[in-house]
Amino acid sequence: MMQEIDKLVGYIARNKNPDEGLRMKLTARVFFHYSMDHSDPLAPKVATFSSRGPNTASPGILKPDIIGPGVDILAAWPVSVDNATKSNATFNIISGTSMSTPHLSGIAALLKSSHPDWSPAAIKSAIMTSANVLNLAGLPIVDQRLNLGDVYAIGAGHVNPTKANDPGLIYDTQPMDYIPYLCGLNYTEKEIHIITQQKVNCSQVGVIPEAQLNYPSFSIKIGSNESQSQYYTRTVRNVGPASSTYNLDLLVPHKMGMSVNPGVLTFTEVNQKITFHVEFIAEDGAGKDGVAFGQGYLRWVSDKHNVTSPIAVIFDSK
Repeated sequence: MMQEIDKLVGYIARNKNPDEGLRMKLTARVFFHYSMDHSDPLAPKVATFSSRGPNTASPGILKPDIIGPGVDILAAWPVSVDNATKSNATFNIISGTSMSTPHLSGIAALLKSSHPDWSPAAIKSAIMTSANVLNLAGLPIVDQRLNLGDVYAIGAGHVNPTKANDPGLIYDTQPMDYIPYLCGLNYTEKEIHIITQQKVNCSQVGVIPEAQLNYPSFSIKIGSNESQSQYYTRTVRNVGPASSTYNLDLLVPHKMGMSVNPGVLTFTEVNQKITFHVEFIAEDGAGKDGVAFGQGYLRWVSDKHNVTSPIAVIFDSK
């Protein structure tokens, strides 16, 4: 086998146009073997060019929401790109956010093919709640400088297409749900009309806080002297086994108190929906100890699924 491959490689090396005038009959099968021994145990890492949060335009929506492959990606063009007149090279190894985009778009397309009834929001939820937060070494993801990747670097984590195809629960959002969200961002009704292509009366549809959107994460801002609780609701839909029970697993952010009701979600049907309530309250001294933000997660755990929503809390010391 190896002799046949050596002959093939040698012929290609000796001929500039190996496909022309080929007379030797040679059939070979080439196997690509991936060995963990040659991989980077700290992969995936967050690239230096990867966008960081928080989301200044809409702080109630966590950004970034997901990270994906974007470093040293083999890419192809229909024409030469190195400005060499005699070069026929149409491949290159490149990095950038524009490399991550097709990976995530392709994964979304695969999920839509597998689940034609899922909305874009459901697909995003599946991708986010099933993401990896650990690297190959089983440690928290770091960036290229080996600093710990916090929630404003990795969002929900690194995309895992296989798990996203079977997320267990999804946080769905319909197009009309965004209208009270846009009204809450203080867009004018004329500006909202440009987005929705329909007339909107904010006084009729009402407004919601940004963090109230049925998004698969929580991003809130709370004052250090704020004793009043912040309440939010989320609705999840069962896309796993009909009979499923999910127990709550919480990692409460620094200097925060949290309560979730109910603490157990019991489903008896596929596509059944359950709404739960979340309360956030800052502890005394939050934001006054030099810590600018806190992070944690809200996770629903069943026998087969872990459905994780990242939590980010910005402490406003003013």
